[in-house]
Amino acid sequence: MGALLAAVAVLPAGAVAAQAAPRPPAALPAALPVTGPVPAPGPAAGVEGELVPGVPPGPYQPWQIDTPDQMLAPRTYAPSAAEDAVEPRAAGRGTYALVEYVPLIDAVSGVTCSRQTGPFQRQVERWLKLTVDGKQSAADCRAIRAFQEKEKIKPASGFAGTVTWARMMLKSARKDPNAAGKCPVRTYRVACVDLDRQLTWVQKGEQVLFGPVPMRSGRIGHRTRPGWHTIYWRHKNHVSTIYHTPMPYAQFFDGGEAFHAVYGSLYTTVGSWGCVNLTLGDARTLWGVLKQNDRVYVWGHRPAP
Repeated sequence: MGALLAAVAVLPAGAVAAQAAPRPPAALPAALPVTGPVPAPGPAAGVEGELVPGVPPGPYQPWQIDTPDQMLAPRTYAPSAAEDAVEPRAAGRGTYALVEYVPLIDAVSGVTCSRQTGPFQRQVERWLKLTVDGKQSAADCRAIRAFQEKEKIKPASGFAGTVTWARMMLKSARKDPNAAGKCPVRTYRVACVDLDRQLTWVQKGEQVLFGPVPMRSGRIGHRTRPGWHTIYWRHKNHVSTIYHTPMPYAQFFDGGEAFHAVYGSLYTTVGSWGCVNLTLGDARTLWGVLKQNDRVYVWGHRPAP
């Protein structure tokens, strides 16, 4: 457990989506108990009010990824056939495991049913048709745990966190992601970027050609820019020229903002620097669906519980 705590980068529960930059790992006070009763529900101050991955994600999934995507448009050129023939490296096993972010005290003590109120408590209660009061209860925990177990979210501790809420949004959207009509229907391909639900898909007319799939958009201060955009450059093996960060299957649509894969969780409580982050598999599929000059439509706001 000591290694678990030493490796983790923690995030304040009260600033789930608002944190503008990664923080260094927090030291665990020596007096913090690792066993015993769980604190009462509600946001806590200090160490107990911070969110961390609930279980070790494994060697291929960082505790916290932070893709420092380019804010300025990249230098474009026509990649050679030889360059395009090279496929981005594969993601390691467990890279995209559904690991929920939970309060540090829950991760330390390994609770089986969290008494803590989660950042998406009301949204999760509403989705599960529970009493919507924004406060964790024993009944809430049981219902949330059952959902987490069914969806293979770990730990299945009943905490209403980012991963649990995102999974609910994805399940609700699968049948008809544009049921609310927020993405304009056109006779040509439109890549729809729903910041409200953190989902993206491609449609042509009423037909969905790709998705919906989960994504990670820009954080506060680096919001993925809303409105109409155009895919103006595609670069399969792009690497950020500023931070030397791989951006596989990059498809740029507005300055330095692009669809691209990341080698880590999409569900970190901090957003990207503006790009639309995808899993490697989804980014690869999207690469085969979109073409140069295809349109992109972005709307909404990244949730800030």
